Amino acid sequence: MKTVMVTGGAGYVGSILLRRLLERNYRVVCVDNLMFGGEALLDIWEHPHFSLAKRDIRDREAMQALFAQTQFHGVIHLAAIVGDPACARQSELAQQTNWQASIDLLEASKQHGVERFIFASTCSNYGKMADPGGFVTETSTLAPVSLYAELKVKFEKTLLESDPSPDFCPTALRFATVYGISHRMRFDLTVNEFTKELALDKELVVFGEQFWRPYCHVADFSRAMLAVLEAPREKVAYDVFNVGDTAENYTKGMILNELLKVYPNARIKRIEKKEDPRDYRVNFSKIAQRLDFKISKTVPMGMQEIAEILQLGVIPNPEEQKFYNIPHTP
Repeated sequence: MKTVMVTGGAGYVGSILLRRLLERNYRVVCVDNLMFGGEALLDIWEHPHFSLAKRDIRDREAMQALFAQTQFHGVIHLAAIVGDPACARQSELAQQTNWQASIDLLEASKQHGVERFIFASTCSNYGKMADPGGFVTETSTLAPVSLYAELKVKFEKTLLESDPSPDFCPTALRFATVYGISHRMRFDLTVNEFTKELALDKELVVFGEQFWRPYCHVADFSRAMLAVLEAPREKVAYDVFNVGDTAENYTKGMILNELLKVYPNARIKRIEKKEDPRDYRVNFSKIAQRLDFKISKTVPMGMQEIAEILQLGVIPNPEEQKFYNIPHTP
């Protein structure tokens, strides 16, 4: 049985990935400092192939000890200070975690014979499209405009441009903007937040509805990582893939139009904004053609599921701080 380390496994993306890996008969070690708690792990706690290594990836000695005691087939690196606002608030911690600790993790993986290394990057790396009418691809110029994206680009470059080894298979995945239901739920993401505001019958204030972003359901993130983990080496080694679907590029205005189908009487205040340093549409044909990857959910489907769990009271108070990565005031 192969063992996979998932850093940040108790988080929004990782908590789903843990379950998909267990379903596919991997032994899974979740490395997480439980910054946002560990409730997302409760229902798999007694799974015979699951274990939690509670530690901070910045603790080099503790991480080395973990590598020394377990032979890992793969490392899926999700742990990070996530998002532009969180990195801006905690810039030193972001540098330590998203850059230095990631380098240490990469070196330890190579040193201890890890075969597969998957890095969670972001489409935010593209910044603003040079051609407003076009689409960016994996070969487009990267133009990060935040510390979060700058550190992602910096580590990507180190990961993919190192001297190739036939025994090591690193891959970077530039994920679209995420949304949807997870075991560690978040309501500070565009689709989730907009749906939540209208579900609570609040006025939704939207700035700059004309700017583009690609979106991808959190469940499909795990499907993409599994596709890469299990793909033939020659298809993914030292390579990068955008993760999403080309049809799932939306402006905020388009998202509002979809929400109005769910909440026709919604109160929406649209505030004009002429400039946004991040404005990009992404082409996702590479992962579709190379790995036959297809998404399973669309933005309207994600809105419906979030609306449903709030309507039914599955999450009775979505304004609780635990659902947000930065301080939240209802």
